[in-house]
Amino acid sequence: MTAYRADRPKSVIDLQPFRTTQTAHLADGRSVTLISLNPNVNSWFILQIGPWDAGTAYHLQNPSPEGQTITLAGGPDPQLALQLGTSATKCAPWANADQELTAARAGGLPFAPICEGHLFLRNPVEGNSSRLEQTASFVRNNVPGGEMIVGLVKNVFFKDAYRIVAPTVPSVSQAADSAAPAGPPPAQSKHYAVHSEIELRLVTHAPGEMALGRWYQLADIPDIYASALQPGVIDPTILNGPGVTRPLDRIESGSMDYFVAFDLSQFQLGYAVGTANPGLGWSPRPPDGVTDPALPGPDGVGNLAPVVPLGMLNPVLAPRVVATFAAGFKRRHGAFKSGPLSRVNHGSHYGFIQQGVILSKLQPGLATLYVLDDGSIHMKTWAATDDAMLPKIRFARQNGVPLLESNPAGGPGIPGALVASGEDGNWSGSANNRLRTLRAGACMIDQDSKKYLVYGFFSTATPSAMARTFEAYGCRYAMLLDMNALEHTYLAIYDRSTGQRQIEHLMPGMAAVDRKDSQGRTLARFVDYPDNRDFFYMVPRTPRK
Repeated sequence: MTAYRADRPKSVIDLQPFRTTQTAHLADGRSVTLISLNPNVNSWFILQIGPWDAGTAYHLQNPSPEGQTITLAGGPDPQLALQLGTSATKCAPWANADQELTAARAGGLPFAPICEGHLFLRNPVEGNSSRLEQTASFVRNNVPGGEMIVGLVKNVFFKDAYRIVAPTVPSVSQAADSAAPAGPPPAQSKHYAVHSEIELRLVTHAPGEMALGRWYQLADIPDIYASALQPGVIDPTILNGPGVTRPLDRIESGSMDYFVAFDLSQFQLGYAVGTANPGLGWSPRPPDGVTDPALPGPDGVGNLAPVVPLGMLNPVLAPRVVATFAAGFKRRHGAFKSGPLSRVNHGSHYGFIQQGVILSKLQPGLATLYVLDDGSIHMKTWAATDDAMLPKIRFARQNGVPLLESNPAGGPGIPGALVASGEDGNWSGSANNRLRTLRAGACMIDQDSKKYLVYGFFSTATPSAMARTFEAYGCRYAMLLDMNALEHTYLAIYDRSTGQRQIEHLMPGMAAVDRKDSQGRTLARFVDYPDNRDFFYMVPRTPRK
């Protein structure tokens, strides 16, 4: 923990306070070192043959961390000992001059099987990025004042570009409101029906229609629900309730927002960083004097090597995954320019953890979505005392400050203290702090013994509209995810009811982000190929029959 907390240049290995190390010696005099980066999670390992060199170390993934143990057996002939239930096997991928490891790395697969498929070698690859993202990155990095130019383009050419306005269904057709209640409780709002643009297939008596604020079961995928709402129809007692928010403007009041709820008794959540993002370096946003030029980044870590980020789902989970969605901000925008959080902890850069491995420290005061090693899913504003949970955290992602904070009195949350503040809440990355734009967020709903994780797509909204909308749905805590483009607010559902995987996107235009193979078939982002952005994924808690 002393090395973890120290403000000094360090490797990502130094950032792992719970790691364990085993070392053995080969007959040729070389050493073999196996580092379990977080033994409690038992997923990621670093294998080093010979003298330490991050460039030649191997990042191994345990495809069955809940059951398979991995140890380094010493003696005159060291081997990796793998135990899964009553099945035990041993392997020495360094045998014959590292032949198996060399071949696995040379093959270039993101997840290369070794030890007869009992382990994966994670290989560095280039993640996919869209033309829009490539252009914005080029302008930011190569043109003087590039950040301001990108912000200007967003505000002028893309302002409200994704806004959705749904026509009301005539009063003679109210079939959309006659379906049996499903999923979480309905929003506190008016419930008249509208023509929906949602691209998910729903169980409804009126295809293409949705009653605002109602939840609809997804067709052929139990325990996932969808809903639609306009902020302007929310009950006035919510819009004018406790907490400080900005009044809704005419544009966001009439804009359509769409939601997907996952029953957490049936699904578990995972998180993976992209090949390039969020990133570890300094954000340019914190004020002078807060950052330390002697450090390559706020945690002292300049790159992830020898850890290999892939922006892609573990292939063992690919046949089971039911949903993926974009996770959060790039490091460049993931820190504070002003306000109290900008002046502490090097500007309070957003933290993230994958497979129990701390890739960027979780910072106090930030909204945090996290998963413990028992599979339970939580949201809260991180506190310094919460670091006691770090050994047991499997996944975590921070994104700014809360939209809704937990209400000490119980029930739905209340708007976060900085919801109405632009720069102090870091709600916008644009040059002149425009707050109304395409946004995504997430919230937690507790209903009796049920818990739901809700993903929200806001076609154009301010943080205030997001907070009041999540509050109307009864969310107890809510946070921002990402914003400004469909690729940053992407959500896909995977339907296998026909025996073949069908990709369903939440909104029109999201499919354009997916790639095609040489035969023109659609490949699933985050599942079939690496991406440069980070993402969340949902898989069933138990395999469905």
